[in-house]
Amino acid sequence: MGMKIGIIGYGYIGRALVERVQNSAGRFELAFIHNRNSAVLADIEPSLQLDDLANVAETAPDLIVECAHPSFTQNYGETFLKCANYMPLSVTALADDGLRDRLEQTALENGTKLYLPAGALIGGEALLMRGDEWQRVRITFRKHPDNIDFSESEYDPAQINGETVVYEGPVRGIAHQYPRNVNTMVTCALVSTGLDACEARLIADPALDCAIAEVEAWSKDGSIIRTEKSAPMVGVSGTEMIDSTWTSIQRASGGLMGANELV
Repeated sequence: MGMKIGIIGYGYIGRALVERVQNSAGRFELAFIHNRNSAVLADIEPSLQLDDLANVAETAPDLIVECAHPSFTQNYGETFLKCANYMPLSVTALADDGLRDRLEQTALENGTKLYLPAGALIGGEALLMRGDEWQRVRITFRKHPDNIDFSESEYDPAQINGETVVYEGPVRGIAHQYPRNVNTMVTCALVSTGLDACEARLIADPALDCAIAEVEAWSKDGSIIRTEKSAPMVGVSGTEMIDSTWTSIQRASGGLMGANELV
């Protein structure tokens, strides 16, 4: 019997993960699929559809993967960790210190693990490996305005006529203003200098036809890491998210590199 995966969200990423689980030659199997609009699950057999996440333990999942919205971690994260390992792709939920502390404590008490997905972060293992040695870390995203969700920010995208810095400051601040856009920034902060010290910049540029992620880190001993990655976008997600999430799932199953244990 393969590792049982529960998937929350049946959009661009969720659909692709379901397909990969089903095509994994038995290494993985589906425990359940949940989507807020259950009508979207018409092509999923009823026995795999979970309407009420409060009953998640009945599906006996080994790993639950959230690819929908940070509210699922806020509302059900502790419930998930009481019965399974948990990997939220909406990592911005973990910018809430109180919530993160509760999740970590729940995992410790129940022998489960809370995983950070690799996401778009290149060099995450190197950042985590050196821990407290980092003196300064900065992560910059450059995206077309159409690929940024401004709905929870105070910024009016109609003002953007050229390359525009729409946020510059601590990662903690951008996590609240752009929760669907900056999951990788939160991951970067959590594995390096923390949410208040790690610097974030979000740049909207109508001239871009891809998303660009840049990470810069300066160590106390003079070491420097600089990485840059560009990728096409689908909505607010880079197309590489499916591959990186699948790699993270394999890491969580004890296979490949690609996810970081937060606890």
